[in-house]
Amino acid sequence: MIKAIFLDVDGTLISFKTHRVPASALDALREAHARGVQLFIATGRAAADLADLEAIPYDGVAALNGADCLMRDGRVVARHPIPRADFEKSLALSAELDFPVGLELNDGVFVNRVTPEVVRLAEMVAHPVPEQVDLRALFDRGDCCQMCFYFDPELETRVMAELPSLVASRWCPIFTDVNVRGVDKATGMAEFAAHFGFANGETMAFGDGGNDVAMLRAAGAGVAMGNACDEALAAADYVTASVDDDGIRRALEHFGVI
Repeated sequence: MIKAIFLDVDGTLISFKTHRVPASALDALREAHARGVQLFIATGRAAADLADLEAIPYDGVAALNGADCLMRDGRVVARHPIPRADFEKSLALSAELDFPVGLELNDGVFVNRVTPEVVRLAEMVAHPVPEQVDLRALFDRGDCCQMCFYFDPELETRVMAELPSLVASRWCPIFTDVNVRGVDKATGMAEFAAHFGFANGETMAFGDGGNDVAMLRAAGAGVAMGNACDEALAAADYVTASVDDDGIRRALEHFGVI
């Protein structure tokens, strides 16, 4: 029996083509919630960056790839901030190897410099281009749970070797999310499972990107969207249609959730 559903956002709930949640997905999730299934958003986005999902009756969010787990009303379930030493090392590597670093916070994404890659990503997800600021001033607030490094997979290997207590997860070739090692969407799912008392085997997870792989493997039923990357497809128990072809509704019907 499925008691909780965890849903990625970009490419899973929100189409890259329309930048909206398909009506079929919204209706299906409302029906599942009405039947007593809890809904959780599991995303690389910050919890405050979910305005496009207001119509979905979700109960909580494993934001920033599981590093910031909150109830919908803002109550904290778990939080895993980036250590100061790792942040400073990241800035030093940014200067040495010439790649932008961003902080993803509840009041937006901020970068130490704007490059064409930073602009491309903003356009891809229909967000404003991040503001270029002094990142140290923002980090001093103490609420940074995720950084963004804008570079390709080749440079990622070199940089992350210098940051052994952090981990990178990627759903896009031009940037990667960076969190505390050992934290991901699967651990975020486990935080909510412990909080509410359901088992991982009673969960369903939907995703399409590399940062969804751990969650898809940990869920009782891991569902990859038809538009998913190869890693997500390989990790899933079931492959549904794409986000634009009613993939969420079709999977919920397949598993008898609705």
